[in-house]
Parts: sequence; C-alpha cells; structure tokens
Amino acid sequence: MAVRESEARRSEIVRLARSSGLASVDDLSAQFGVTASTIRRDLSQLTSQGLIARTYGGAIALDPHQESSLRQRALEGFDAKRAIAEWAASQVRPGETILLDAGTTVGAMGEFLREIDGITVIAAGLTALESLADADSVRVECIGGTLRHLSQGFVGPLAEATLQRVTFDRAFLGADAVTADLGICEAELEQTRLKEIMIARADQVYVLAHAAKLGQRPFHAWAPIPPGTTIVTDDSADTGETASFEAAGMRVVRV
Repeated sequence: MAVRESEARRSEIVRLARSSGLASVDDLSAQFGVTASTIRRDLSQLTSQGLIARTYGGAIALDPHQESSLRQRALEGFDAKRAIAEWAASQVRPGETILLDAGTTVGAMGEFLREIDGITVIAAGLTALESLADADSVRVECIGGTLRHLSQGFVGPLAEATLQRVTFDRAFLGADAVTADLGICEAELEQTRLKEIMIARADQVYVLAHAAKLGQRPFHAWAPIPPGTTIVTDDSADTGETASFEAAGMRVVRV
C-alpha cells in the first residue's frame, strides 16, 4: 500500500509541475501530509527519471515541454477543432477583414470561409494560406516575417511591422494553452508579442482552444487577453475552467 501511495504522490507531483510550473518542498509537504524529507526523496527520484528538474531553493520545475509539430497537433482533437472552426467562421460577415493566426484550429476555418462574399483574410501562418490558396472569392494577404517551422507561423520584426499597418474586424487566435489570469501561452516570447499586436489591432478577438488547452501552463511566455474576448472551446470543457474565463469578463462559447 505504501508503494502505491508513493507512486500516486509522485505522479501528482509531476502533474502539478506540468500545470503550475513550480512548487516548493514545503508546499508539497503540506499538501500531501508527508515530511519534507519524503518530498525531497520523491524529487530526487523524479529528477533521476528525467521527469522534473530541481531549481535553487527547493523548488521544482518540469523539464521544458517539447513543442509539438503542426503535423502532430493536427491529429489532436480533430472533431472538436473542426466544430470550433466552423462556429468561428460563422461569425464572419460579408465584406469584413479578418486575421487568421497560425495553428491547426484556426487554419481549419478556411474550409468554411470560402462562400462568404467580399472578405479579406490576413494570414499569419501557412495553415490559413494553404486552406485558402485556391479560394478565388477570398482576398488573401500574408503578414510575412520569419517562419517558425514547428508552428508554421510567421514571427519577428517584419511580421510585427506588417500588423502595425492594418486593422481587423475580427482576429481569430490560436494558443498552445490559455488561462483566465495569464492569457495565451506560447513556446516563445516572439509569438506572444505578435499576439499582443493582433489583439490591439482587432475590433473583436476570438481565442480558439479545444478543452485540453484550458487552464494549462506548458510554457512561460504569455500574452494577456482583455475582457470582452471570446473563448471558443468544445463541449467537453470543464465547467470550472470556463467559469474562470467568464468571471474575468470573457465570453465562453462551447460547441
């Protein structure tokens, strides 16, 4: 029984490190009702297994998450992403200028935008460009910049300079994760800087994130999202997580 309890505790420590990023020995000791020495032994074992990394002062941090490639992400939550994309596209009105961020969920909107008259799509990544490459009825602009191969999105000073010269009726943003208090989480700061500019240049902002991304903290780069933002997720989303966004003044749509 003691072995099972130790395994369960260590598994929970890894989960907490993944979701929260850091935890102190004292906090973990109090949470699990064991001594600090027991926690230190847990941390040493988890470190030797390569599941966490120790930091100065007894805190722990999960080893940096490996960012998934776009191809890998395309296989995750396919049905939920398609439903989210279809709902998001239904919000676009004829004649509008919209921004499509990089990412698989936002990129899936292209299929549903083809029949909307007179729209202009400003694409921040290859997924949107590919989905609309043969849509003759849609005017497509590309922000340019440096291509991040993992996310297939454009970043850097050239991308930022382009965004500063345009505005959007609606901006549809992707995210590696999203929380009500910190905002959009991404692997790199240059991605979050770009999202801040997108948000500032848009009349209406939508963050498209399937349920598994809500409340997570896989990386340490963040872009705050303002009240009035619409979070679009799927119907499996935890009600506690969605309530936290609503309490922060955001609209939550479950599809």
